[in-house]
Amino acid sequence: MKSYGQLELDRVARRWRITQLAPHVAIAFKRMFPRVPVTSIEIGISDTDEVRADLHWFMSRYPLDHDEWDELDAAVDRLAYRAAERERILLPTWRPGELQGFKEGKAAYLYQTQAAKIAVANGGMLLGDDVGLGKTISAIAALLFGAPMPAAIVVQPHLAGQWKKRIEEFSSLRVHIIKGRTPYDLPEADVYIFKYSNAAGWVDIIKEGPFRSVIYDEIQELRHGRGTAKGEAATVLSNRADFRMGLTATPVYNYGDEMHAVMEFVKPDLLGDWSEFIREWCSSGRIVGNPDGLGSYLRDTGYFLRRTEDDPTVDASMPPPNILEWEIDHDLAAVEGEQEIARQLAQTVLRGSFAEAGRAARELDMKMRQLTGIAKARAVAAYVSLLLKDSPRVLLAGWHREVYDIWREALAPFNPVLYTGSESAAGKQRSVDAFCGGDSRVMMMSLRSGAGLDGLQYHCNDAVVGELDWSPQVHYQFFGRLRRPGQEKQVNAHYLHTNWGSDPVLLEMLGIKADQSRGINDPGIAPKPRMTDESRLKLLAQHVLSSA
Repeated sequence: MKSYGQLELDRVARRWRITQLAPHVAIAFKRMFPRVPVTSIEIGISDTDEVRADLHWFMSRYPLDHDEWDELDAAVDRLAYRAAERERILLPTWRPGELQGFKEGKAAYLYQTQAAKIAVANGGMLLGDDVGLGKTISAIAALLFGAPMPAAIVVQPHLAGQWKKRIEEFSSLRVHIIKGRTPYDLPEADVYIFKYSNAAGWVDIIKEGPFRSVIYDEIQELRHGRGTAKGEAATVLSNRADFRMGLTATPVYNYGDEMHAVMEFVKPDLLGDWSEFIREWCSSGRIVGNPDGLGSYLRDTGYFLRRTEDDPTVDASMPPPNILEWEIDHDLAAVEGEQEIARQLAQTVLRGSFAEAGRAARELDMKMRQLTGIAKARAVAAYVSLLLKDSPRVLLAGWHREVYDIWREALAPFNPVLYTGSESAAGKQRSVDAFCGGDSRVMMMSLRSGAGLDGLQYHCNDAVVGELDWSPQVHYQFFGRLRRPGQEKQVNAHYLHTNWGSDPVLLEMLGIKADQSRGINDPGIAPKPRMTDESRLKLLAQHVLSSA
């Protein structure tokens, strides 16, 4: 049989080398594998089952000399088996049979069991189920269904106790929370809970390989890759583990390149190395050129699973949300004397030098959002007070300390508590206990401080955004604190905005960053009409000056 080149597997580097390709075959190869540099003469490509299957297919047209048919055939068989097993498990008619490991009276929902079974069969996955669908229970189910022990779970600092409580509530697994950054003799346990803030101190212990499974809660914490202390620790954990699972509804916070960093901790090399990923998927810098294509590819590999409340297996357990958007009053007297500073900053943004404009833009963003929050703070409090005539509790989201102070004074009869970035883990837990126990009827939460928080859904179904964020995903996660398994009522999601300050521009811009996340999370769903992201602060500056 005619050969068109040479193929060799470097098992140490985990890369294929392709050499001596005929010129027209090299063109065809680079067309099929866009992660390969178009100028390469000797070609190298990361080794995964997906790449092996593609090589197998390519050689049906252009045979290459090699001794790896057994490896290639095995990869094709593994992919076919996993795909068939996924399809079988995800059928609405699939039933798991008797499930072992859960405590009496406790069990996972069907869709959570599906995720756990697929993850165990794969050796891991990124579970991107929508906010509120109970990814924690899916992870616990994976541990009970065969993920090897002992397991390490890495969480945000304030969620360690919640994870321990939930694991012990649903199972008989022994759990130990890692304390501090200084290693000590660990007690026997099935599950060890690390915090992203202390894992780096345990790298030497992790290198010894005691943790056979690793689960990353809110894995977007690792979206900056290995270049941080927590990223380096996670790299060692993933390299040593046989089972790797990531949990997040928002793997992409800003731009699609974050997906590569996240997937490296779940399935290394699935998207190639960094340079391969950039060549194959990114059209300009950090921006994924075809988010729908990347999202569809990740699903097809079986290492990314995402369901929403519209999924047939989820729909029955989740009441639909009720989105309420209200324009409220603002009080310019509350920010008297500050508006001139904002106007000066806006002029610098539009007319200053590059460096001056950059500094002024950041200051203008912070200043105008703060002033907007203060100007509408009492109107927000009045709205919440009205809600509390019929609602037992309200979850209220903000951003600025000055705004919280106004809310706390205006809502004093309801004994409001705080859950922001300023409280300790113990302080946050006291706030949760007061809110859930009925001592407080209002919890004021920072929009970016509630990731992973669970339990509020049993006591509240009204969530109010009192200050807007630039990221739509942040709002979505906030509402997800209430819209999750266990919520028996319709969740009312209240957006409160005013026709002054930064709010008009924020409302206009909120659809911008959503498309990078939308395409990867939900490929094939048409994006909403939107503007470009580049000029949001210039738009804010123009709005400030036009309102003067």
